[in-house]
Amino acid sequence: MESRKVDVRQSPRSRAWAATAALAVGCLVTACGGGGGGGGGGGLPIGLLPGTTTPPAGNNGSGFVPSDSVAGLCAAPRTGINPETGRAYPDSTGTLDNEKSWVRSWIDETYLWYGEVPTTLKASDYATPVTWFNVLKTPLTTASGKPKDRFHFTYNTEAYRQLSQGGVSVSYGAEFVSIATSPPRELRVVLVEPGSPADVAGLKRGAKLLSVDGVDFVSATGAANAATINNALSPKAVGERHTFTFQLGSAPAASYSLTAANVTSTPVQNVKAVDVGGGNHVGYMLFNDHITTAEQQLIDAVNSLKGTPGGIQDLVLDMRYNGGGQLAIASRLAYMIAGPSATTGKTFEQLTFNDKNPFRLSASQSQMLFYSTSRGGAALPTLGLSRVTVLTSPETCSASESVINSLRGVGVTVNLVGDTTCGKPYGFYPQDNCGTTYFAIQVKGVNQLGFGDYGDGFAPTCTVKGDDYDHQLGDPNEAQLAAALTLRSSGACPVPVAKAAAARSLQKPDAAEADVEKPFLLDQSPLRRNRLLDPLPNPG
Repeated sequence: MESRKVDVRQSPRSRAWAATAALAVGCLVTACGGGGGGGGGGGLPIGLLPGTTTPPAGNNGSGFVPSDSVAGLCAAPRTGINPETGRAYPDSTGTLDNEKSWVRSWIDETYLWYGEVPTTLKASDYATPVTWFNVLKTPLTTASGKPKDRFHFTYNTEAYRQLSQGGVSVSYGAEFVSIATSPPRELRVVLVEPGSPADVAGLKRGAKLLSVDGVDFVSATGAANAATINNALSPKAVGERHTFTFQLGSAPAASYSLTAANVTSTPVQNVKAVDVGGGNHVGYMLFNDHITTAEQQLIDAVNSLKGTPGGIQDLVLDMRYNGGGQLAIASRLAYMIAGPSATTGKTFEQLTFNDKNPFRLSASQSQMLFYSTSRGGAALPTLGLSRVTVLTSPETCSASESVINSLRGVGVTVNLVGDTTCGKPYGFYPQDNCGTTYFAIQVKGVNQLGFGDYGDGFAPTCTVKGDDYDHQLGDPNEAQLAAALTLRSSGACPVPVAKAAAARSLQKPDAAEADVEKPFLLDQSPLRRNRLLDPLPNPG
């Protein structure tokens, strides 16, 4: 029975949702754009399970009302039909206090670390349900000193629905990375969505931004220039047009007039078999999003690789930009890589909750096996590999890490080439209330061996720092793919190098590394770092 959905991401991605870049007295905000999704599919309200009127066991005496008693009481209730369910919105007239009451009760009932939320916080000190929600999380840290919960966020419900199901967002179809935010600034194109305005205009990975609507991006200062650049990089509406100057490599600078559109993400790209000699082939695919549309694209990719003359002997799975998404997609991908002999009857991920068991799931209901069929029930193709290489970065997160962890749990050798992953063995059931979808960690996942303690990420087998923008993704000479091929052929890692993305930091000694600005992807919604569970089963 398929019954979970944990985390999502978006086409323009998630790490820098609130990142800013200083422009003298101004601030270049690099955190707009559409949102990722993964909560599609008609998820049930999570305050309490349907049909219940009392809080889960252990909640009595907490001082909070049951969340379902205030669910849907909204200061601005929605009207009409919910496109996700086909039924009227469940909203009724209420107040902001009702919404804040729901948030606090829902956290107390379902949050994985509800007992660590500070008890001194007062709802009256926060103006909105969202600002109230933002502080209702554990203040503790991981072993390395990172915040234990750095994944707590909210999203507009309708934008989330569109992105989770189809990867649709308002954008140019280009993803950017900010390498330096102080003059001389540097911003590069990371990805271009096929068929998008950016693709049609001829924009390529690696192109360096020089100007925006006549403003010198590299050197300009001042609040007015900051606003111009911000507005252009993060379009808000379809039809919005801005002019950019980019330079690719040593080619002359060129002007691009880009018009924002509803861009549909293509989560699986650049599927190919790389001839490594001796009649052997290594499969390669770029996988960027665990969204609904990824399922058929992954199936097509596996069938394409299976059709390689002589088959493929290894696979390089490029998930360096994949922040997560639907766990069911991750389960199917892992099955297609490993095949039935390694996965039949084995646990893809065992879900663990807080001590209240808020969703009243039995052990079998909270166990996700490796899915061997599509959502429609068709048998999935398989590669039957005992080894896979995953290209990783700090953007590799959540459901992507579940693929790594689950395969290792059933004995598949998973080599990582790139950088340490983000460290998110957690997930949530996204919950809408009054037009805002709330994401609070409710689940921790472990593999067949019971391992799930990777809050500081998975370390790479071969380290390749930074990103190689001088080569297109899938090019055997691109730094991470080249390192993966070297590892396969020699059994050893090439000498670690830092590519163009971190060129400035190469000049600095390791002792000063803490002061080096870290590149970050722009226009990433927090959804890019998520593991989303499918709708809850009815407790039986």
